[in-house]
Amino acid sequence: MKYEEARTARAWREVDLEAVAHNAAWLQGRMGPGCRLMAVVKADAYGHGAGPVAQSLEEQGVKAFAVACLSEGIALRRQGVEGLILILGYTPPEEAAELARWGLTQCVADEAHGRALPAAGVPLEVHLALDTGMHRLGIPAEDHGAIARTRALPNLRFTGTFSHLCVSDSASSEDQAFTQTQLDRFYEAVAWMAAAGLDPGAVHIQASYGLAFRARKDTKLAVVTIGYADGLPRMLAQAGGAVLVRGVRCPMAGRMCMDQLLVDVTGVPQAAPGDVVTLIGRDGGAEIRAEEVAARCGTITNELLSRLGNRLPIQYCL
Repeated sequence: MKYEEARTARAWREVDLEAVAHNAAWLQGRMGPGCRLMAVVKADAYGHGAGPVAQSLEEQGVKAFAVACLSEGIALRRQGVEGLILILGYTPPEEAAELARWGLTQCVADEAHGRALPAAGVPLEVHLALDTGMHRLGIPAEDHGAIARTRALPNLRFTGTFSHLCVSDSASSEDQAFTQTQLDRFYEAVAWMAAAGLDPGAVHIQASYGLAFRARKDTKLAVVTIGYADGLPRMLAQAGGAVLVRGVRCPMAGRMCMDQLLVDVTGVPQAAPGDVVTLIGRDGGAEIRAEEVAARCGTITNELLSRLGNRLPIQYCL
């Protein structure tokens, strides 16, 4: 929407693209030799407008972008973004043809995901995710066998390797030690790959914040593809939030992420990738009402439901 058109709306946001360009140039000027900037523009560029922001960054020489899901990657392509677009989250293997059609780069979330992606029979460009301690997505960095098996899969062209730090923003000695452990694990795995003749490609690392959940017993966690960028209150996970999996109520674990959340499915041994997870509604004989979720977050159902975002398509039941 042009500025003059926006000013006639009931309300609007103003984003200074010159400031975006300035910030990109500042970061690029402080990067080491051979390093390039990858701009994370998921969740509509954190509310700034992914298309215009990415286009502005491309004009500044940024040639790599990251998004959360397939639909975000397609939206950027439709808006004319030409650089590398990496999908950081899980894309179902049945959508692999769309990845190829739009020239998108997919992360390999784990070994099983890597085995499933080639089933469509189309060549895909991928980055390998390594788990160095966050335990959300990725092949364990120390599991060289799994890395080698995944790298040998057909129809996958590996052009990058990455991981995700948990508490890199913390100044506490404990958290700094944990961050260093993650970095050591990551670079040791990258070095092993190079020594084994497996080119790691572009090497990059992300950072989230918090180490809020530590398992005190053997625990099975499931990663659910929804987060606060989809409109869920971030506090829900630590306010006793739960979901339904196969008709069983399962508690959320740790902090809610922007695009994902974790749930404890230890009590549902048959839980498997691809299961439907219900946050509000019924599953079998179990139910979670909107009123319950709203009360846990200190709000009302009107706010809870109206804030659910455009990344959640609506399926109408007749």
